[in-house]
Amino acid sequence: MKKYNVGIIGATGMVGQRFALLLHDHPWFNVTALAASASSAGKKYEDAIGSRWAMKEEIPANLKDMLVYDAQKDIDTIVSKVDFVFCAVNMKKDEIKALEETYAKRECPVISNNSAHRFTPDVPMIIPEVNPHHCEIIEAQKKRLGTKKGFIAVKSNCSLQSYVPALYPLDKFGVDKCLVCTYQAISGAGKTFDRWPEMVDNVIPYIGGEEEKSEKEPLKIWGEIKDGEIVSADSPKFTAQCLRVPVSDGHMAAVYVSFKNKPSKEEILNCWKEFSGEPQQLKLPHAPEQFLHYYTEDDQPQTKLCRDVEGGMAVHVGRLREDTQYDYKFVCCSHNTLRGAAGGAVLLAELLAAKGYMD
Repeated sequence: MKKYNVGIIGATGMVGQRFALLLHDHPWFNVTALAASASSAGKKYEDAIGSRWAMKEEIPANLKDMLVYDAQKDIDTIVSKVDFVFCAVNMKKDEIKALEETYAKRECPVISNNSAHRFTPDVPMIIPEVNPHHCEIIEAQKKRLGTKKGFIAVKSNCSLQSYVPALYPLDKFGVDKCLVCTYQAISGAGKTFDRWPEMVDNVIPYIGGEEEKSEKEPLKIWGEIKDGEIVSADSPKFTAQCLRVPVSDGHMAAVYVSFKNKPSKEEILNCWKEFSGEPQQLKLPHAPEQFLHYYTEDDQPQTKLCRDVEGGMAVHVGRLREDTQYDYKFVCCSHNTLRGAAGGAVLLAELLAAKGYMD
């Protein structure tokens, strides 16, 4: 695989910091540009972040002294230095949409962690093991944008990464309806306990916009490409409640599911055990060897014990049992800033690079 030069747009935020760590010594990707808001532009990366560095590991040595560009004003300079960019900016949705399209129209592919383009009909929203075939829509998007190379691809909401991968391989039994309650870590809000002391010993039963995302985004993942756009599926039917809990990293989901053709417990467990996708087949650098990990112990999976397994890129499932109102219930968890955010975006970029979309 050739080596690609990449940029991180939104490099000073929590997800941007994750990108910085994940891309350090990456076998395929070399960071050659960092960008953030105007207030950070012109500063060394270490100085631009200051006391806001939230990772356990130190800032990669090769990035500390790299000058930060203005994500909006320095686009021409940035695209001249990179083959594509990762984007994780904190801006208004319309501003993000415009910014990402500007990069794409400058022939710079954008792998986005943001939600702004998730429902743009010709922008694929991909969980690499689940719906990699949606990358085929990129050719239609490039025709709309008038580009030869530039396009936008996005990853789904971080909480979906915990439960959708467990549901998708069961679709051969006709997943009919699903109720999910998510228990989401504070890093999903870009926070640490030092910065959000109100979360200590507390649960907040509301995360703005999260329930709508949890109910709508799976249907695009289940959708089909028709006439140059991705048409969301009509089913399964999802309903969700999303709570913020006092956990540093890792989202958990309590899942209740009914089927058109109810499988046995053994059939479900076998589906999970055997399920893998293109990232595993292609042996992508950040692909977990075993995508879905099932735990037989009644008190597993636990967020703190499981979130870092396989570099934080695995999905963990447990407590499968029959339910009195739905067919089955179970719990899932995954690392929200790795599998759910920066790691999922890096894996998506690896998938697209392996398929030739970055060339």
